[in-house]
Amino acid sequence: MAIKRTKAEKKQAYDRKLCQLLDEYTKVLIAVADNVGSNQLQEIRKGLRGDSIVLMGKNTLIRRCIKVHADATGNKDYLELMPLLVGNVGLIFTKGDLKEVREEVAKYKVGAPARVGLVAPVDVVVPPGNTGLDPSQTSFFQVLNIPTKINKGTVEIITPVELIKKGDKVGSSESALLAKLGIRPFSYGLVITNVYDSGSVFTPEVLDLTEDDLMEKFASGVSMVASVSLAISYPTIAAAPHMFLNGYKNVLAVAVETEYSYPHADKIKEYLKDPSKFAVAAPVAAANSGAAAAPAAKEEEKKEEPEEESDGDLGMSLFD
Repeated sequence: MAIKRTKAEKKQAYDRKLCQLLDEYTKVLIAVADNVGSNQLQEIRKGLRGDSIVLMGKNTLIRRCIKVHADATGNKDYLELMPLLVGNVGLIFTKGDLKEVREEVAKYKVGAPARVGLVAPVDVVVPPGNTGLDPSQTSFFQVLNIPTKINKGTVEIITPVELIKKGDKVGSSESALLAKLGIRPFSYGLVITNVYDSGSVFTPEVLDLTEDDLMEKFASGVSMVASVSLAISYPTIAAAPHMFLNGYKNVLAVAVETEYSYPHADKIKEYLKDPSKFAVAAPVAAANSGAAAAPAAKEEEKKEEPEEESDGDLGMSLFD
C-alpha cells in the first residue's frame, strides 16, 4: 500500500521539481489553460514528450519557488515570469524550437458545447438547412427569432442566423438549441500568451517573424535614422552616403556658378554651354552600336557561305 504524502511533503517535492527545471531550461512558454480537461492535458504532455515538460500548479506556489531559487542561485532572470503568473496558467519548459513547440501545442484543441454562462470566444452562426427536428420543437426557434419552415415533417432553418456574438454569455435557450442541433461551436486548448527566453519576455507573435520581416524593419529603422541625421545635420553611418552626395552636389553647384573647376565639373560646364550635346550623345551611341553590329552580321554570312558550297560539292561528287 502506497504511503500517502502530506501537503508539506507534496509542496517540497513540487519545489524540488520546479527548481530542477529552472536549472536545466532557459526557454519557457506561458500558457492559459482555461476549459482544458485533464485528459486533454495528458495528450498534450504526450505530444511534447522528449524535449518539453508541461508544469501546472498554484500561482502562489510557483512564485515562491521562483523567488527561493533566485535567492539561492543568484539568477534573477526567472523573476521576469512572476508578473505573468495570473489566472489559470501553466509553464511549458522546452529545449526545442519555440515556434515548433507552440505549433505542436495548438494541435491539441477539443470541441466543446456551449454551456450556460460561458463567455463566447468566437461568433456562433447557425447555418441554414434541415435540422432533423420535428415540428413540436419550433418553440426554441421562435424564442430566438430564427426563421424556419416545415419541410417534409421536419423543421428547416431558412437563413443563417448569428446566434451568439463573441464576448457574450451563453444563455439557456442558445445552449439548449445548439445541443439539440449537435453543434459544438467552441474549441479549447492551451493558449500561449507569453514567451520567456534567457531573461527576455515577449509575445508569441514575435515567433512568426521571418528573416524578410526583420530585414524590412531593419531597413525602415536605418531609413528613419538617416532622415533624422540629415534633418539635424548629425553625421551617422546611415546618413554618411547621403551627406557625401549632398556635399558633392553643393561643390558641383559652386563650380558651375564660379570660375573654379575640376575634371568632372568641366564636363558639366561643357554640356551647359552647348545643350545640343545632350541630344547628340544618344544618336552617336546608337550609331556606334549599329556599326559594331553590321560587321558582326557580315562575318556570320561569310561563315555560312562556305558551308553551302561544301554541301554542293559533296552532292556533285555523289551524282558523279
